[in-house]
Amino acid sequence: MGFAFSRQSFSEDDLLDLHGKVAIVTGGNTGVGYGTVQWLVRKGAKVYVAGRSEERVSEAIKQLEAEDNKDGTLHFLKTELSDPRLAKQAAEEFLQKESRLDILVNNAAIGARGPYKVTKDGLLDIMATNHVGHFVLTENLLPLLKTTAAEDGSDVRIVNISSVAHERVVPESLVGKETLNKDFGNTFFGYLDTYGLSKLANILHIKSLQKQLDAENVPITCIAVHPGAVASVGANAFLYGVPYAGKFVATFLGPLFFIPWLQGARTSAFAAAGKAVKDDVKKYKGAYLVPVAKLAEPSASAKNERLAKELDETTRAILKEIGV
Repeated sequence: MGFAFSRQSFSEDDLLDLHGKVAIVTGGNTGVGYGTVQWLVRKGAKVYVAGRSEERVSEAIKQLEAEDNKDGTLHFLKTELSDPRLAKQAAEEFLQKESRLDILVNNAAIGARGPYKVTKDGLLDIMATNHVGHFVLTENLLPLLKTTAAEDGSDVRIVNISSVAHERVVPESLVGKETLNKDFGNTFFGYLDTYGLSKLANILHIKSLQKQLDAENVPITCIAVHPGAVASVGANAFLYGVPYAGKFVATFLGPLFFIPWLQGARTSAFAAAGKAVKDDVKKYKGAYLVPVAKLAEPSASAKNERLAKELDETTRAILKEIGV
C-alpha cells in the first residue's frame, strides 16, 4: 500500500505560500507530524512543534533547521495531551505568544500497541490523548482561529489525523464515559480496535466541529486525514505486535509497505495548506482524505450525525466533571 502511494505525484507546488501564517502541529517531532512540519516550514510558515518533551522536540527542530530549503521558522510548544488541564495550559501559553493561528494539525497519538492505562481522570490514556486532549486544545484555540478567519483573504484550517483503523469499530452509542473507555482487550486485534475507536472519535470531532462552524458562518475548513502506511515509531511498534511473525514483518516487510515521513505527510500537508482546498472550500469542508490527497468516504459510523452529537456531549460532560 505505502509503496504504491509513494509513486503518486505531489510537490511543494501543490501547497500555498505560507509566509506570514502560523501553524501548530502536535506530535511534530516524529512520524507524520514531523513530515507535516517539514512541508509547512518549507512554504514559509511559522510552525509551533507541540510535544511533551522539550529535548525531543528541540532535537527535531535542529534536524529540520539543517534543511537547505527551510523557509519558515520553528518553535517549541509544551503540550501534554493526556491531561486535559495541561492541554488547556498549552493553548493558553500559545495565546500569550501569538495573535493569529491559521493552521491547527491535531496529529499526536498513542498508537495501536497496548496495554493501555487508565489516567487519573478515569479515562483510557489512548482516548485521553488521541481525542479528549485534542478536543480541549482545539476548543481553547478556537477563539483565535475564528479571529484569524475573520480577516480578509483568510484560509484557516483544522486537521485531525485519523486512521483507516476507524473502520473496525461500530459503536451503538457514544453516550457516557464508559463508551469512550471501551477497552477491546489485550490482544493484537484488541489493541487495534481500541485505537480504532479513538481514531473514529477524531473523524466525528471534525464532523461536529465543521457543522458548528458552518452554523455560525465561520469560514474555517475542518478535515480528517488517513495518512496511509507511514514508517513511524508507532507503526514499527505495531508491526512487532503482529501475532507469531511480528519481528519478521517489521524487519523485512515493513520497509516495502511503509513509506518515509515526508512522503507519508503529503495528505496531511495538503489538508493543512493545499491550493485545491482553498480553490474549492465547499468540496473539502468536513471531508475525509486518504493518500495521496484524495477525497474518500469514511465508515458509516464516522458519518453518523447522532454519534457525532453524542461524542461531543459526552466529551463536554467529562470535561465539566473534571473542571476543565
